[in-house]
Amino acid sequence: MASLDRIKVLVLGDSGVGKSSLVHLICQNQVLGNPSWTVGCSVDVRVQDYKEGTPEEKTFYIELWDVGGSVGSASSVKSTRAVFYNSVNGVILVHDLTNKKSSQNLYRWSMEALNKDSSPTGVIVSNGDYDREHFVENTVPLLLIGTKFDQIPENKRSEVLTRTAFLSEDFNAEEINLDCTNPRYFAAGTSNAVKLSRFFDKVIEKRYFTRDSSQMTGFTDRKRFNFKSLHYD
Repeated sequence: MASLDRIKVLVLGDSGVGKSSLVHLICQNQVLGNPSWTVGCSVDVRVQDYKEGTPEEKTFYIELWDVGGSVGSASSVKSTRAVFYNSVNGVILVHDLTNKKSSQNLYRWSMEALNKDSSPTGVIVSNGDYDREHFVENTVPLLLIGTKFDQIPENKRSEVLTRTAFLSEDFNAEEINLDCTNPRYFAAGTSNAVKLSRFFDKVIEKRYFTRDSSQMTGFTDRKRFNFKSLHYD
């Protein structure tokens, strides 16, 4: 059988948000029984049928690179992590829905991964505003995934989902909120499964079938984003 083409998707987010459990669920369709801390980076593979059910259907390997560490790491650690950011085709940003700080840190993670070859051109300033006036235009497809949905009290879910909607809009990315210990969130035919497949198809399209990649951008044109609007105070 001929070898399959591959794409590389980074899975980024703070330690403890459930990246390893998420990757295992996506690739193995099973709950990870005993998750452990990721040291460096771990890679798992999913088989994706691009444009499934159409004459253009083709099978690809999706490599999911689960990057460990935290955005507050020393510069030497960040320099070591930079090797994982080469030749990236897509990024999944993962945050813990019960931890507001993990959501806020996604901006730092995106800067580190997508702007790795130059000095940071977007900064988080002291008043809570995220300034990306000079942020390099991003063409890498993004997907936002919130974990531990089951741990949100019923009376807080509306507030949390409002925050995630702001994040989704700011990254110009679809959002998925789930519990990584329950496979039904990615069951065939569910909206989450459709969104995930659509994201992977978009990454494949961008990598192998789009000539003018400048037409696909990951960030909106807004220059500043105020975290206070997300009630992070």
